[in-house]
Amino acid sequence: MELRQYFAIILRWLWLIVLGTVLAGGTAYVVSKNTTPVYQASTTLLISQARNPTSPDYTAILTSERLAKTYAELLTKRPVLEEVARRLGLELKDGKFPATLNVQPVRDTQLIKLTVEDEDRQLAAQIANTLPEVFIEQNQTLQLSRFASSKENLAKQLAIIEADMKATQQAIAALRGSTSAADQAELARLQSTLTQYQSSYASLLKSYEEIRLTEAQAIDNVVVAEPAEVPRYPVKPRTLMNTLLAAVVGCMLAVGVAFLIEYLDDTIKTSEDVSQTLELSTLGAVTRMNISVGEEGLVAALQPRSPVAEAYRALRTNIQFSTVDRPLKTLLVTSTSPREGKSTTVANLAVVMAQAGLSVIVVDSDLRRPDLHKFFGLANSQGLTNALLESTATSDGYLQATAVEKLQVLTSGPLPPNPSELLGSQRMKGLIEQLKGQADVLIFDSPPLLAVTDAAVLANEVDAVLLVVEAGATRRGAVLQARETMTKVGANLLGVALNKLSAKGAGGYYYYYYYSSEGEGRERRRRKRPRGTAAGVVGTIQRWMANWPSGGRSG
Repeated sequence: MELRQYFAIILRWLWLIVLGTVLAGGTAYVVSKNTTPVYQASTTLLISQARNPTSPDYTAILTSERLAKTYAELLTKRPVLEEVARRLGLELKDGKFPATLNVQPVRDTQLIKLTVEDEDRQLAAQIANTLPEVFIEQNQTLQLSRFASSKENLAKQLAIIEADMKATQQAIAALRGSTSAADQAELARLQSTLTQYQSSYASLLKSYEEIRLTEAQAIDNVVVAEPAEVPRYPVKPRTLMNTLLAAVVGCMLAVGVAFLIEYLDDTIKTSEDVSQTLELSTLGAVTRMNISVGEEGLVAALQPRSPVAEAYRALRTNIQFSTVDRPLKTLLVTSTSPREGKSTTVANLAVVMAQAGLSVIVVDSDLRRPDLHKFFGLANSQGLTNALLESTATSDGYLQATAVEKLQVLTSGPLPPNPSELLGSQRMKGLIEQLKGQADVLIFDSPPLLAVTDAAVLANEVDAVLLVVEAGATRRGAVLQARETMTKVGANLLGVALNKLSAKGAGGYYYYYYYSSEGEGRERRRRKRPRGTAAGVVGTIQRWMANWPSGGRSG
C-alpha cells in the first residue's frame, strides 16, 4: 500500500479519528476534574555510615549502598508504621497504612528520599516528618542493644568495687589513730586491699570506656537533611497531561480501528481497486445522487452541465476510445447484484450518446424487474416480450420515442415466466440483428449477473459488456465471480463503471470536466463583473448554487 493510499484512508475515516480523540481526551478531562486531588510531601535523610578503618574504599562503597537500600526497606516496615500511626492517631485498615509511601535511595549518594502522598496536605507533611523521627529512634535503640549487656555487666562490677573501696577507706580511716601492733597490721592489709581495688576499678573503667568508644564508632547516624513542607499544589491528577495522553491514545486506537476496518473491508471503492482486482480499466465514475428510479434520474438530460452529466459523457468517450478499432454497435450493461445503478447508467449513457449525434435504441432486457420505462416516462404494456412473440420477431410498433432526439426505447413489456429462454432464443438473435439496422448503438439493460443467468445468455450476442460496480458496496469476490462468468461465455468485458461514489471521493474525477466545460465562459463573465459589490457576491452565490451537483445516490 502506497503512502497516498494511507493518506486517503486517514481522510476517509477522519471523522472516526477526531471522534476517538475527542471522546478519549474529554473522558480523561472529566475524570481528572472529578478525581480527589492528592498532595505529595518529601523528606530527605542523610546516612552517616559508621567508620571502619580496616575496610577498603570499594568495600565501604558497597556497604554504603547496601545500607541505604536496607534503611529504605526498614522505613516502610510494620514496626515503624505502627508507631507513626499511634503518634498521629491514624488507623491501619487491614494492616495497610492510610497514606501512600515511596522510599528510594538517591543514586551515588548517602541520601534517601521519602515521599508521602495523601488527600490531606497537612497530614502528608506530618507523616513525612514523623516517620523519619520514629525510624531514627528505633534504629538507635536497635544498634545500642548490641553493647547494652556488656556495659551493664561492667557497670555492676564497677559499682561493687566502688562500694568495696568505700568500705575499705572507712576502715582505714578508723584505724589511723591506733598504735597497737594488731591495728597497725590490719591497717597495712587494708591499704594493700584498697590498692588492689583501685587497680581493678581502673581496669574495669578503662574497659567500660573502650566499649563506649566502640559503640560510638559502630553506630550508623541517620539525620534529616531536608524536612518536609506542607505542599501547595496537588501532584494528582495531572489534568492536562492525562487529557493529552488520553487524546493521543484515543487517536491511535481510532487510527488502528480505521485501518483494521479497511483491511477487513473487501469492497471495491476506487479505480485502483478495480485495476488490482479485475485487471480492467475504470471507464467512468459517477457520484451518488439523491434520486429514485424515475424521470428525475435522467441527470444527463435534466442537468446537462452538472458534474454528474459530465461523468456520463466521460463514460461515453472512454467506451468509444476502448472500441476505436472495432466500432461498438451493441452494448450490454449489467452488474453483480441488484440496486447497483445499472438502469440509471443505461438511461443516462443512452442520453449522452444521443446528445453526441448517435441514433440510440435502449432495450430493457431485464425481464424480471424492468425500470427503464420509468426513467423515460413511457408505458410498459407492450415491448420486448411482445416483439419476441411475433412470428418474425420484429420491433415494428414497439419502439417508443423519447423527449431526447435520436433516442428510442424498447421496454420490456409483460414479464414472461421464462426470461432466460426468451433471451437465448433465435428470435432474440434475429431481433438484435434487425435493431442494428435501425440505430447506431444498441444498449441492453439486463438483470444482475450473479442473481440469474439472463445477462450471461445475452452477453455472447453483443459486442461488449459494461459492468456497473457500486463503490463501497460490491465485494471483490462478487466482481471476480462476475468476470469469471463473462469469461466462460466468451463475452467481451469492456470495463467497469464505478457508481455511487461519495461526493468527496469523486471530486478528483469531476474537477477537470466541470471546470473545463465552464471555465472559459465563467472567466469572461468574471472579468466583466465588478469586484467588491454586493450584487457581484450575490450573483456568484446564485450561479454557484445553480451549478451545484445533486448529492445522494444513483439508482
